[in-house]
Amino acid sequence: MSGLKLFHTENGVTEVTPHLAEVEADVQGLVEGAMESMLGVRFLATEYVTGPVHGGRIDSLGLDENGAPVIVEYKRGTDPGVINQGLFYMAWLMDHRTEFQALVRERLGANAASQVLWSAPRLICIAGDFTRYDLHAVREHRRSIDLVRYRLYGAHHIALETVAASVAAQAKAPTRLRRRGAAGEQLTRPTPAAVADLASAVDEVLLALGEDVKKVRRQQYDAYQRLRNFACVTPRQNKLLVYLKAAPAAVDLAPGFTRDVTGLGHHGTGDLEVQLRSEKDVQRAVELFRLSYAAA
Repeated sequence: MSGLKLFHTENGVTEVTPHLAEVEADVQGLVEGAMESMLGVRFLATEYVTGPVHGGRIDSLGLDENGAPVIVEYKRGTDPGVINQGLFYMAWLMDHRTEFQALVRERLGANAASQVLWSAPRLICIAGDFTRYDLHAVREHRRSIDLVRYRLYGAHHIALETVAASVAAQAKAPTRLRRRGAAGEQLTRPTPAAVADLASAVDEVLLALGEDVKKVRRQQYDAYQRLRNFACVTPRQNKLLVYLKAAPAAVDLAPGFTRDVTGLGHHGTGDLEVQLRSEKDVQRAVELFRLSYAAA
């Protein structure tokens, strides 16, 4: 994996040689058993049968941190058909939204089913390797696709490496704040210009962290993700709130700038809250953004 070498350092130094799984099902079992930790995806179903007309069987179905439907396909080694197979299932998924939402309702509840993000369905292909044609196809495609190379190390370690990613185009929604009217109805109000400028600066910094960064827009926040979210940005009247996957315990918290929100409800994902009121705050937060990107 990109020249990575792993060494065991107890009682001397011994290289741990990477290897592929004996069978595809071994990789599938490992990932499905810890899908939320590995991919940021809540597991829904395995070997999902798409019916007699379509005649397919989806390896894994899930729902990611932003509510986007996820199809995961596995290959033990290199298979030039993995992307086309996944897109075949993606077409089925988009034609069977009611069936998928019923599955989400059954496994995760009515609230999750009502908030499925159909504008950004994802395909994650996990394989021993990919061809150069796969890499090119992903970068040219309009769907959200992640190509993830795996390796097993010894009996207890698996490494995942994103080797190519594309993001589906989403309609750009204006940045707005919401407030309640007298009768409780939702009213919209444009975000102040200063906060909009801050949002543009943060957007530029987060997207520049790596070629694998994707932006997903939800009504309440913008999420920046690799395989998993690493930053969620929410505008307020006079500031931006950014929620990061960096561990609060690993950061010197500064009142008015950073806060541990573990266990506290908020839009988006992440336990470290960063409050941004100025361009200077954005520069101050860059290292925290990098820390969270690395953790994702």
